[in-house]
Amino acid sequence: MKKKLSMLLAVGLLVSGITACGVKSEGSQANANEIKIGINYELSGGVASYGQSSVDGIMLAIDEINAAGGIDGKKLVPVKYDNKSEPAEAVILANKLISQDKVLAILGPATSGSFKSEVSVAEKKKVPVISGSATADDVTVDKTGKKDYAFRICYTDSFQGTAMANFASQNLSAKKAVIVKDSSSDYAKGLAENFIKTFKDAGGTIVGEEAYVAKDKDFNAILTKIKDLDFDVIYLPGYYEEAGLIIKQARALGIDKPILGADGFDSPDLTSLAGAGALSKVYFTNHYSSLDKDPTVIKFIDDFKKKYNKEPNAFHALGYDLAKFLADGIKRSKSLDSEALKEALASTTDFTGVTGSFSIDENHNPVKAIVIVGLENGVQATAVRSGK
Repeated sequence: MKKKLSMLLAVGLLVSGITACGVKSEGSQANANEIKIGINYELSGGVASYGQSSVDGIMLAIDEINAAGGIDGKKLVPVKYDNKSEPAEAVILANKLISQDKVLAILGPATSGSFKSEVSVAEKKKVPVISGSATADDVTVDKTGKKDYAFRICYTDSFQGTAMANFASQNLSAKKAVIVKDSSSDYAKGLAENFIKTFKDAGGTIVGEEAYVAKDKDFNAILTKIKDLDFDVIYLPGYYEEAGLIIKQARALGIDKPILGADGFDSPDLTSLAGAGALSKVYFTNHYSSLDKDPTVIKFIDDFKKKYNKEPNAFHALGYDLAKFLADGIKRSKSLDSEALKEALASTTDFTGVTGSFSIDENHNPVKAIVIVGLENGVQATAVRSGK
């Protein structure tokens, strides 16, 4: 009887253990001494500058966290892969990170297209994924509803477009604008749409719209059309690869009006493509400025320079905040389970980072301010912060 009872108890415990394991998300971790974090970024390919900068910031933050004892004594272990700036590759790596590497969460990708591709994996596997720079409006909420496991710490494209239109009207006294956008990019189209609406609502007029396609090199045809128009500003939503060349060619044609852009301008490659001399009266919405005198920003800049021997840009700052945001969520979740982490991230309030303080709203977006950076001879000369 005792033997039979012992066997029944053993079977019961086994079934109980299987059931307990069965309710855990794939991101649950068994090793109590470390916390594996996936890093799925564009380290090569067309937008490698964003991915490389983001990962530099992430690694600085992870090094600091681990040097301070980790999270409740557990060290963060980054598992890093290059998605080659390809959305399809980002999906493959997300599956690998979750199913094979057993990460608790994934940081990245940097761009909206690749991040949105990864979100489908996150929703299925029930593992949080977080981007520092995926700004498309439909990243965390689309026509099918809210994505429970997708988060970001950057503002949306609609906010960027609106903020820049207000800046053009109020700070530059612009009444007439020309739009030059990448017709192959949802990022550019979303920014342009919101800029146009807000600019018109403020009494402005769009006097011309021109389009190009990613990877184009010669923009003289569309710039020649623009040159003879009567306008106050050019709004150029797009990435640095084309923006740098457009600005260079515009200035060479004698177009000296202010050129306005978005966070896609923020790359050291913008200067190498356009030339410092062409980058005056250039303004773009951004997440951070090195001109900020906040002690948190000053310390970050000093620490970054010590580690990498270069000035940090906004993507470095976003990567840094991204890792710190995740660490804060893990600490508050008091668990190495992805489901508990998701709930902790969603309840974040008053997180203080290099790119500003924020709380996460009901759609997993941060409520935060935006910075509008002004360049003169390729150097940041002004930074205007716009409210939340």
